Amino acid sequence: MLFPDSENCQKCPEDQWPNEEKDECIPKLVEFLSYEQDIMAAVFSSVSGLFLIITSSVSAIFLLFLDTPIVKANNRNTSFILLLSLKFSLLCVFLFIGRPDDITCMLRQISIGVTFTVAVSSILAKTIMVSIAFKATRPGSSWRKWLGVKLPNSVVLICSLVQFLNGIIWLSISSPFQEMDIDSFSGKIIIQCNEGSVVAFYFMLGYLGLLAAVSFMLAFMVRTLPDIFNEAKYITFSMLVFCSVWICAIPAYVSSKGKSMVMVEIFSILASEFGILSCIFFPKCYNIIMRPGMISRRNFLEKQ
Repeated sequence: MLFPDSENCQKCPEDQWPNEEKDECIPKLVEFLSYEQDIMAAVFSSVSGLFLIITSSVSAIFLLFLDTPIVKANNRNTSFILLLSLKFSLLCVFLFIGRPDDITCMLRQISIGVTFTVAVSSILAKTIMVSIAFKATRPGSSWRKWLGVKLPNSVVLICSLVQFLNGIIWLSISSPFQEMDIDSFSGKIIIQCNEGSVVAFYFMLGYLGLLAAVSFMLAFMVRTLPDIFNEAKYITFSMLVFCSVWICAIPAYVSSKGKSMVMVEIFSILASEFGILSCIFFPKCYNIIMRPGMISRRNFLEKQ
């Protein structure tokens, strides 16, 4: 309590600040992205749920038409790994909403880093297989031995393992934790996550960006292959969207604080998800549902 006309003023506790009359300490406002106080939390949750339904619907369509040439030609196993990783990425959005604690802070960045790495690794594997499949059609080609599920599965496993090991080291050395920022804004306490090891955090982003850049460049180089292998065109656009979103998001993320920083990251996750779904899977689903003649084996072979 502060007393008017007192010669010695009493300092308010860290979680309080003086009122306008300077005669009483009142609690500071606590800020974090919450369902009760922020409509954007409900918006992000709804959009994430909608995308989860769409992703599940795409998976169901691929399962129903599992043995059709259009699904087989696009690496079925890798496609399902990609769809599964997208689902987990969408579920990670809910870790960013609500009052953060040490557990959610540890899970946030590491889970989104690993799931997105699996997704981008799957896209890289699909791009590699597109290039190999075209070369393997040539008579006497030695590339035929690389066809099958072993190579794409190995690419996904090895690339994802690097990010997983980074997460283990990150948690072991300097894991993320909850912190209260009482200095950035007067009268407000920002409850946020401290990333712990800055090196591990930027390694996660850098490695993810490297995989996306390699996928983009490789897909761009093979985008002019015959129509039967034109998935590279869709991959090129998806990685262009993915890279553009995160290149724009990183400066905004670094320069923001509190729930604004969280909203930037959630928006980036959802925008990346939509870019991958719309560029890679929507054209296939459109052809399967709206142009069923294209998925017949006869039509498929004629295009070769």
